[in-house]
Amino acid sequence: MLGFTKCELGKSNNRSRLRRMPRPSQRSTTARRRTYDQYCAAARALDAVGDRWTLLIVRELLAGPRRYTDLHADLPGVSTDMLAGRLKDMERDGLATRRRLPPPSSASVYELTARGRSLLPLLRELARWGADALDTPRPTDAVRAHWFAVPLLDALHPLEGAGQRTVVEVHVDEGVFHLAAGGPGDPSYGDGPAEDPHIRLHMDTATCAAVSRGDLSLADGVKTGRVDVAGLGPAAAALRGETGRG
Repeated sequence: MLGFTKCELGKSNNRSRLRRMPRPSQRSTTARRRTYDQYCAAARALDAVGDRWTLLIVRELLAGPRRYTDLHADLPGVSTDMLAGRLKDMERDGLATRRRLPPPSSASVYELTARGRSLLPLLRELARWGADALDTPRPTDAVRAHWFAVPLLDALHPLEGAGQRTVVEVHVDEGVFHLAAGGPGDPSYGDGPAEDPHIRLHMDTATCAAVSRGDLSLADGVKTGRVDVAGLGPAAAALRGETGRG
């Protein structure tokens, strides 16, 4: 018979149990889905898009398919783990999908589903509500040109009732983005120049923020010289106040 005391056997069993416990990295990382557990349409919506960063990812993907690295670059402050987790949540909830680009590219991109794209009106309402807070940028604020696209859709609201789809390219201090409104299809926007815009607008960031807040209309911006309009079509002429001139 081996000469172990009860105390020694207890210590041995404890050590054995400790060895069998999985390391933190070996434990399941599948987090329980957070939910409000309320039979309410608003609660269900917040279950899907109420987490931090989700709607801002939607804002980015409304501008078109994006690679993971591009999303991370245009969402300053988000960690790689958080971004990856939110994208997985959005895929699970049917808001986004991932697909591989055809050769010669080997990259994958994320893009919104029809359900994800249907969130644009919600983002527009949020932008209207938050536009008053677009005063002087704080020292810690990041700025991207296309972030002005959602509030500027309201400034182009008259185009939404037009029979022809109008593409507007906007130049601000931080870069270029474009919007499309009117005609068939929902309003949309994208980062970078448009392929063949009907109108080109040039303004500084302060003017763009004023238009986004509703403090300055595009027409008044053009009259005062704060907004420059280039283009030969009727929509550009209307912004310049040339409608009806022979």
